[in-house]
Amino acid sequence: MFEGWTWTRKPAVCEAEEDRITITTEPHTDLWQRTYYHFRNDNAPLFQMKSGEKYFSFIVKTDFSGAHQRFDQCGIVLYLDSENWLKASVEYENGVYQHLGSVVTNHGYSDWATTEISAEEKTMWYRLSRREDDYCIECSKDGEHFSQMRVCHLLEGNNEITFGIYACSPEDSSFQAVFTDMKITECAWKAHDGQQPDEQE
Repeated sequence: MFEGWTWTRKPAVCEAEEDRITITTEPHTDLWQRTYYHFRNDNAPLFQMKSGEKYFSFIVKTDFSGAHQRFDQCGIVLYLDSENWLKASVEYENGVYQHLGSVVTNHGYSDWATTEISAEEKTMWYRLSRREDDYCIECSKDGEHFSQMRVCHLLEGNNEITFGIYACSPEDSSFQAVFTDMKITECAWKAHDGQQPDEQE
């Protein structure tokens, strides 16, 4: 299943089975660049594969039931280098709510888009779709019905890319993140067929 996949910053404790990856996060690991907080963190473990295909979707189910400290997280990632990447995950906040969100980093500056969801949610599916250098991130509670989280552009994302999964614990914490049901499909994000741009006179 994982032929051709490689680790970037392999964690000390991890396990790869036929269709299951378990990552035990290490404290003070994260991905973030500059914006607002001013710090730069680039030490989260990533398990990725390469592809030059311009149109496809990648799907994975995440189980973060062990998350217990603020910002504990696991999800999908597309990591080109320290200054060009995107990720999507649920980040633990407290016993009442957590943050479902995504970060897109272009040329060394990250953004962060989130919405609050119940802390009772312990699993989440993600679908990352590529159309050349544009990307769509979606989430799902059941792996069947996906909702759009964001559409974005990667300035350096038009050639061969690396994408996959990640998990980290930005504070003094550790938990087991479990990834299953990974698959690559034809692009589920279809070409735009709605309103066309205004004609130029």
